[in-house]
Amino acid sequence: MNGPHDLGGQMGFGPVAPEPDEPSFHADWEKRALGLTLSGGAMGAWTIDESRHARECIPPVAYLSASYYEIWIRALEVLLERHGFVTAEELADGHSRQAGARPARVLTADQVATVLAKGGPCDRPAETMPRFSVGDRVRARNFHPTGHTRLPRYARGRVGVVEAVQGSFVFPDDNAHGRGEDPQWVYLVTFTGAEIWGEGADPSLMISIDAWESYLEPV
Repeated sequence: MNGPHDLGGQMGFGPVAPEPDEPSFHADWEKRALGLTLSGGAMGAWTIDESRHARECIPPVAYLSASYYEIWIRALEVLLERHGFVTAEELADGHSRQAGARPARVLTADQVATVLAKGGPCDRPAETMPRFSVGDRVRARNFHPTGHTRLPRYARGRVGVVEAVQGSFVFPDDNAHGRGEDPQWVYLVTFTGAEIWGEGADPSLMISIDAWESYLEPV
């Protein structure tokens, strides 16, 4: 979907200014926000793609004025209510009124290191052979879905070259909305700066993205 999260190539937001020696957390509440989000995801009620989409759906004014972990907490509230763990009234005043849904799993403190080290692999076997090969020229589809997508806005309608076939992975556009994993081939596609930014672009610039097969058309 188009939204405030998709800032790649957008103008007017000022330069990126990395913070020297930036700490992992700027305040103790951010540590708690991370812990709550990881614990919520471990309950098994939603996928990582649904959680990403929940963040994308935060209204632009709220999203752009919020810090990184504020966005995480706002999305977590949506997911907890959507899946029946809390009610809107309970979130509003911070008091439990009734028994909510029971989690499929509970992440305990002694499990955290192992769970984080394991990660969440999303490679899956494909039912078809790859449609594209290294060296093929492809065009990213120009589409603007209302749901989740991992195709960045700046690449839509642009022509690039397949640099690698990365493997077959869960298709996030379906997985975010409960339609199953629907694995697809993923390709590393490289675009020139001029193709992305047009006239006046630095001719030495190249940009690469990982694109699911259904995002691409042959040229």
